[in-house]
Amino acid sequence: MSPLQDALQQSEALIGTEVGVSNWITVDQAMINDFAKTTRDDQWIHIDPERAAKETPFGGTIAHGFLTLSLASRFAYDCFAMLPGQEMGINYGMNKLRFLMPVRAGSRLRGRFTLQDVRARSETELLRTNILTVEIEGQETPALVAEWLGLAIFKK
Repeated sequence: MSPLQDALQQSEALIGTEVGVSNWITVDQAMINDFAKTTRDDQWIHIDPERAAKETPFGGTIAHGFLTLSLASRFAYDCFAMLPGQEMGINYGMNKLRFLMPVRAGSRLRGRFTLQDVRARSETELLRTNILTVEIEGQETPALVAEWLGLAIFKK
């Protein structure tokens, strides 16, 4: 059995189960400011704490939704090791994504992964679909939920 076939067989047994929970990451104002600078999205609800405290229902600044999403890669690094025979992993995209709750500056986030589907796309590519839920510490509603696709690339 090839390493890809072995990984497929093992992964199929995990469909519908939680396969990883990441470490917590603090999203502070410095991270939000850096993201604003990098993306050139300097809307005041992200970078002006005084105004955001006065003029929003959030009590201060909030992280960009795409900043929250961009942490998905870090969460995945915490949860998934390379499989035997795997050369690399590639972000293949999202099928669905919803931002459910704003992330206030100073919040701690973590990712939870539930394997939804897995299939061999070719003799070297294993396509995994995970439901990613990004939790905000102390909040019942998550920051986001996404159906995330990833390719595990195996040696030929």
